[in-house]
Amino acid sequence: MPPLKALSAFEAAARHGSFSRAAEELGVTPSAISHHIQKLEDFLGVRVFSRHAGRAVLSNAGRLYASEIERAFGTIIGATRLVAPQSQRDHLFIASGPSFAAKWLQPRIGNFIGQHPEIGIRLSTISDLRDLETIRFDLAIAYGRPPTFDGRQVEPLLAERLRPLCSPQLIEQLGLREPADLARATLIHSSNALTWTDYLRKVIGSTIKARQELWFDRSTMAIDAAAEGLGVVLESEILAAEELAKGTLIAPFRQPEFEVETVSYYLVRSAETKGRSHVGAFETWLRAKITAANLQTTMT
Repeated sequence: MPPLKALSAFEAAARHGSFSRAAEELGVTPSAISHHIQKLEDFLGVRVFSRHAGRAVLSNAGRLYASEIERAFGTIIGATRLVAPQSQRDHLFIASGPSFAAKWLQPRIGNFIGQHPEIGIRLSTISDLRDLETIRFDLAIAYGRPPTFDGRQVEPLLAERLRPLCSPQLIEQLGLREPADLARATLIHSSNALTWTDYLRKVIGSTIKARQELWFDRSTMAIDAAAEGLGVVLESEILAAEELAKGTLIAPFRQPEFEVETVSYYLVRSAETKGRSHVGAFETWLRAKITAANLQTTMT
């Protein structure tokens, strides 16, 4: 058996992709995490992290080991919940995609805490829907429909409206009046439910060769880039609500036919949530906030 503290440090560092964030979670120093991982590597006889330019990334062996260790930790967590679910009955475990958590949920979660000070919130992010098979959660807000497993319930939560968005200055600079004008722009891509190619085929029946293209793997970065005038992003109005309210982003084509709506977010309930009042309170609050946000974006 490898040292359990070393396994715990490795699992946290692999999951977060960061020694410092793993240290923060486990309540130790980053140097302690590094020391534990060194002990694990000595035990295994292989490197689980490659260190270069001050960064540590999983090696091929580390990625394989992390996948198996995550499953093992998930089994331990599941067994613990079956035996002692009351151990954290006053806490609510929420999982969400990174962009929705950062752009929408985090700015509003204080309102829920104010209404329910008796409930402790633990919010974690998921980058891959397969993470839901291993992490602990009561409710998850998944981007894309995940498979059902282990008695977990999945249902649609939110239909997002996507349309081109950019800074007001870029509209004037490039003379954006209709989608064909996007040929003069830099198109910003992000990981959302609709690609630029699919969007253009839906609204104008053909594709466009843009002047330049820019890719991001997070909507948060893509939205920030568009607000800074780097190009035009195809994004969700609900994620860009703050920028739309401030006027740092606007829609160059405001006609309804240039907006595409798709069900992108799903609510996942774990098998253990049945009858828990905390879960019902959060779900009621979440749906009310989503309804209010949809009404606000529709009015703007």
